[in-house]
Amino acid sequence: MKRFFPNAVLIITLMATISACSESANPFFEEWNTPYGTAPFSRIEPRHYLPAFQAGIEAQRAEIQAILDNPEAPSFENTVAAYERSGALLAKVGGVFFNLSESDSTPEMQKIEEEVMPLVTAAEDEIFMNEAFFQRVKAVYEASEGLTREQQMVTKKLYEAFVRNGVALDEAGKKRFSEINTRLASLSQKFGQNLLAENNAFKEQIGVTVSGYADFMASCEDRAQREKAFKAYSSRGNNGGEHDNNAIVLEILKLRAEQAALLGYPNFAAYQLSNKMAGNPETVDAFLQPIMDASMRKAREEIADMEALAGHKIEPWDWAYYAEKVRSQKYALDESQTKPYFQVDSVRKGVFTAAEKVYGIHIEPAPEVEVYHPVVKAYRLSDGDGSLLGIFYADYFVRETKRGGAWMNNFRDQEEGVRPIIVNVCNFPAPTPESASLLTVDNVQTAFHEFGHALHGFLTQCHYKSVSGTSVARDFVEMFSQFNENFAFEPEILKAYANDYRSGEPIPSELVDKIRKALKFNQGFMTGELCAASILDMKWHELSVEQLSAFQGSEDIRAFEKKVCDEMGLCDEIIPRYRTTYFNHIFNSGYSAGYYSYLWSEVLDVDAWEKFEAEGVFNPALAKSFRETFLEKGGSEEPMTLFRSWRGGDPDPGALLRSRGLN
Repeated sequence: MKRFFPNAVLIITLMATISACSESANPFFEEWNTPYGTAPFSRIEPRHYLPAFQAGIEAQRAEIQAILDNPEAPSFENTVAAYERSGALLAKVGGVFFNLSESDSTPEMQKIEEEVMPLVTAAEDEIFMNEAFFQRVKAVYEASEGLTREQQMVTKKLYEAFVRNGVALDEAGKKRFSEINTRLASLSQKFGQNLLAENNAFKEQIGVTVSGYADFMASCEDRAQREKAFKAYSSRGNNGGEHDNNAIVLEILKLRAEQAALLGYPNFAAYQLSNKMAGNPETVDAFLQPIMDASMRKAREEIADMEALAGHKIEPWDWAYYAEKVRSQKYALDESQTKPYFQVDSVRKGVFTAAEKVYGIHIEPAPEVEVYHPVVKAYRLSDGDGSLLGIFYADYFVRETKRGGAWMNNFRDQEEGVRPIIVNVCNFPAPTPESASLLTVDNVQTAFHEFGHALHGFLTQCHYKSVSGTSVARDFVEMFSQFNENFAFEPEILKAYANDYRSGEPIPSELVDKIRKALKFNQGFMTGELCAASILDMKWHELSVEQLSAFQGSEDIRAFEKKVCDEMGLCDEIIPRYRTTYFNHIFNSGYSAGYYSYLWSEVLDVDAWEKFEAEGVFNPALAKSFRETFLEKGGSEEPMTLFRSWRGGDPDPGALLRSRGLN
């Protein structure tokens, strides 16, 4: 979905579509004369989306045809760059719709999504299965020596998109590949909608939101109630009825395996990893198992500490409760001590302060920018010289129409002459008339994490949107979000934001010391559940078409999960962070055979942070080189080339174990 450039056919198409539109003008067909070109949300109605998507698809179809009709020999400018400029209307409506469908997923938006996804998927297949277009791109790719490095990476990415989408298949293969794409889009959307319904049902049953589950489990004294909550939480999507995800999961897995086989790969993981840093499933498996082994050694120590305190065997629903008691005992620290210093507005100030101090940028409220929900805040980011970096929306509070978790996304991508519009979406507790929104230590880290992604998007200085900002390999992108977490509890940053929301008193230095020491606490559990989910993801996607044909329903899914957990050595007291039927990352969010990337990227981020610790956390020259090498370049160079050029060598695998206290 790329940027629009005018031609006669396109103008005719758009005018016909606009005139066919219903009684009032569709805002997507107008130039947005708003501050910074942001969306006029109050003017956009649900009925505007489908016509805009249809017009956007027709517009890009005309733009692609113009590329094919060009009589000149294929060049970067008339083929690859022309494609980069195409699809502006589609990107415009998609940027709004897909962000709002995640953060405000009303039944009406869900219905529109059901109509839109097959259209968008088919349009993408039409482009990437177009043999004539591929031959032009291939010609540029094979003669790319004279291009800039960024242009080479843009061309390579486009060339691989064709190959990975089956352009080399025969007509029957292309037809089947396209059918699978369309079905997968529908299934993924349905998985997410089911999970949202299950999350809301969990709240009705237990009385807390899914995002508040961890807090509840750590503080609830009623063991029977904890058990009830654990079983409800861990069975989401596996309860039968209209919101059950078992059949959806199996169909997704089987279709992905079939697609991989069509392209000559033994399984989907091999296909998915072929253009990532890791390269293949064997490398990922070899990377994850030692982390799991170290996690379980630590977890057994943690279990012994908790059982000594509890006086009985620890069950999965006991872990958070007794871990909090052990932490309080070992570090004289519990969340009730820290939360008053982490009121949500203060934390946001801390996130901004760190970015300003490290990268020399400036962040200020942008009240002139319209927002899409009353609780969303808008901000303007500018560079040290006053130039615009972009517009930021902070959508922090939980609501029933928002999917769980936290994420960063773009409303508008960066490219030459265009600055991005970026959103961070979280599920923090909303303030009430009786109570402020007070964040846990984990919430604070999440706020810094997601703004790390945003900084990657804001500081990028690329010419082409397909490689700008976070448009990098999946197992590279989390490096920068996780790197930004390191600033959250730096004393110099804490001084700027961590004040008691009632009295204004700054956080005591002894409490800061306790927080920093406690960050390595419970890492057997924390790392173990994360690593277990990563291995589960890999093992599902390492199955071939033949192996998956034996799977029929929920019993097979649970049996496979148990087998994988037993083989990886996961202790009975811990379950994977996400079980199969609520693993949104891999079934609805682009992390299929890629959830390992959080741990993979953490090796990079911790190795980089050790350099900052050695040379100065707030060393301006070091921050400048980090910004210029990584954040500004986006995906315009191979990830390991960038890392080696900045670090002077390969990342140290031991950095992750050291940072988590597992070595």
